[in-house]
Amino acid sequence: MRTLIDGLHDHIDKEVTVAGYIDVRRDHGKLIFLDVRDRSGIVQAVVLPNQKDALEVAQTLRSEFVVEVTAKVNKRPEKMVNEKQPNGDIELEILSITVLAEAAELPFEKEAEVNLDTALDNRPFVLRKAQNRAIFKVQHEIVQAYRTFLSGESFVEFEAPKIVGGDAEGGSGVFRLEYLKDKWAYLATSPQLYKQIMVGVFERVFSVGNVFRAEMHSTSRHLNEYTSLDVEFGFIKDHEDIMELEERFMRYLYVHLQETCSDAFALLEAELPSLPEKAFPKMKLREALALIAKETGEDCEDEPDLAPEHERWLSTYAKEKFGSDYIFITHYPVSKRPFYTYEDENDKGYTKSFDLLFRGVEITTGGQRVHDYKELTERMNAKGLEPENFSFYLQAFKYGMPPHGGWGMGLERITQKMLNLDNVKEATLFPREINRIDVQLSE
Repeated sequence: MRTLIDGLHDHIDKEVTVAGYIDVRRDHGKLIFLDVRDRSGIVQAVVLPNQKDALEVAQTLRSEFVVEVTAKVNKRPEKMVNEKQPNGDIELEILSITVLAEAAELPFEKEAEVNLDTALDNRPFVLRKAQNRAIFKVQHEIVQAYRTFLSGESFVEFEAPKIVGGDAEGGSGVFRLEYLKDKWAYLATSPQLYKQIMVGVFERVFSVGNVFRAEMHSTSRHLNEYTSLDVEFGFIKDHEDIMELEERFMRYLYVHLQETCSDAFALLEAELPSLPEKAFPKMKLREALALIAKETGEDCEDEPDLAPEHERWLSTYAKEKFGSDYIFITHYPVSKRPFYTYEDENDKGYTKSFDLLFRGVEITTGGQRVHDYKELTERMNAKGLEPENFSFYLQAFKYGMPPHGGWGMGLERITQKMLNLDNVKEATLFPREINRIDVQLSE
């Protein structure tokens, strides 16, 4: 029976079978030391000269060979204990080795620092690096926390389609594909229309799924395919209810990551977010731009949106003034938001919408939605969209919809900023972007 490495302390002075990868091989005279890793951890093993069969096999091993070893679990002498290493107080004395799969010579040392393109060109190999395993352990826990928190708030998860007949945002950055019966379809830029429909079914819904943007960006923050964490729920008063829910999730996420990922954060030399004692700071877009103009002298008060440098400035401001790595910016112009965004009846021309900025980047866009059928069709017409093309979606509103709203959050961006990574591609398992689909699109 296989014993996982994190369970070896329960088998001191006993024989075990361990299966995993050779992380490192080191030869010291007549001894061969092997660092063996599996999904649960890493441990040092030694092959002694008297184990001739095991020694003969060990001499053929190199990094990433897949092996099964029979070994005795020994406590290390007190002088040999390495408190800085995982399992640094024990060692495996190998009795036999079976090679399950050989590995070719590595393109470079697994822990070597290489540029991003080289890392992405060798992605299946580089993902085995301890730091990368830590990144995607954290990402996994973000999704786990998201599902657990929302399920605890009576939300129901649903799967939104990825092939759609129209673009939810009414924009041009969509991937078109040839569908059946000589029809064109599109890759979804958002589950927006479907999650609104589902509010009429379950009232509170969320989804975790990939979305696609055909945008010619080549930046450290953009992808052409990313994972969107979406929420939509009914019977809200306004966008403030949505912001309050998201803040509670972010506080829940902090505790969850603290409990499950402290080792990963330490390995990556990253810090958990700073959270204010009171509510997350918030301000209207116009207030934010006026503040930037006042403090920096930049003429930006008439801008309809925040530029990347504005997002960075506001994040620094929120951290210094409020001790918060998060800040909400609300009330974007009607002209800058999709047709379904609710206009503030007390602030005409501006919407009950928001972005959540986190460490210099917008990670969430959300807000209240239009729930009146007539108003929704009028908003479509005003945006130059044909309501007939959205007849399927409009059924939900024709037959009654409550006041509702929600958000969309980029999983890769929040992972990137949570771990202070330089590029969102580092927080993406297999990035799809302007220059590559696994391999580079041009040399």
